[in-house]
Amino acid sequence: MPVPLQIRLMTASDFDAVWPILRGVVQARETYAWDPEMDRAEGWRLWAALPRATYVAERDGVILGSYYIKLNAGGPGDHVCNAGYIVAPEARGQGVAGALCAHSLAAARRMGFAAMQFNAVVASNHVAVRLWRKHGFIIVGTVPGAYRHATLGRVDCHIMYRPLDDLPEQTGK
Repeated sequence: MPVPLQIRLMTASDFDAVWPILRGVVQARETYAWDPEMDRAEGWRLWAALPRATYVAERDGVILGSYYIKLNAGGPGDHVCNAGYIVAPEARGQGVAGALCAHSLAAARRMGFAAMQFNAVVASNHVAVRLWRKHGFIIVGTVPGAYRHATLGRVDCHIMYRPLDDLPEQTGK
């Protein structure tokens, strides 16, 4: 029987394992609109320092993926959060991203958010679009040519949204 996936808050020392995954995803220029030349300090700032919370998924002590939750906007928009997810190449297709998404929805609800919004889901990332839809997100808009994909050139980005009011109230972290 396989060891279950554990999802927990990321520690500073966990970033040693998260950084190579994040760097690889950003450098691939297929999903994240972040500078592919960013260094570890900028990776830490974007993935761990700015978000409200960052989590890791691990199995047998090996970190297979991570996600963060942050405000999507401030002031009167601070009830909507944003999240980002990464999965190690060797763990793709094993349900890690789906587990991270489900966990993030519950965590966002516990943090008091009313909705989650993804601002730039690269339309050519069909696996992610399907997965986010499976988890209740809808496409509320599409920005033509908003992403410069490494191999496909300019591709569209979807804005995806999901209210969190259908999730049970939970307390604690």
